[in-house]
Amino acid sequence: MKILLTVQDNSIAPRFDQATEVIIAEHDGQRMLGEPRTIILPHRSAEELSDLIVKEGIGCVVCGGIEDNYYRFFTWKKITVFDGIIGSHAEALQMVVAGTLQPGLILPSVKNG
Repeated sequence: MKILLTVQDNSIAPRFDQATEVIIAEHDGQRMLGEPRTIILPHRSAEELSDLIVKEGIGCVVCGGIEDNYYRFFTWKKITVFDGIIGSHAEALQMVVAGTLQPGLILPSVKNG
């Protein structure tokens, strides 16, 4: 499954529609396949980011806030959305792979530090 995380600095971007950087990682259910890749988007555009998600065959999106129409579109496309995530993108990715990420989660590193 391909996972897309919206990124701002070293954290999950607070808003889907404001993200200008994403990380795409792939795993087979047990381990990561290769190194995650970073894509810098030319500008902020929820529509272009949505197109990228569909074209890349993303199965899971990890983001901060997301407008309801995009959330509904992704779930209609059978794309899992973990929204409302606060914390580092690396920690969020680990939790997706481990199957422990939940929507609306403040990650442990934020709570502890």
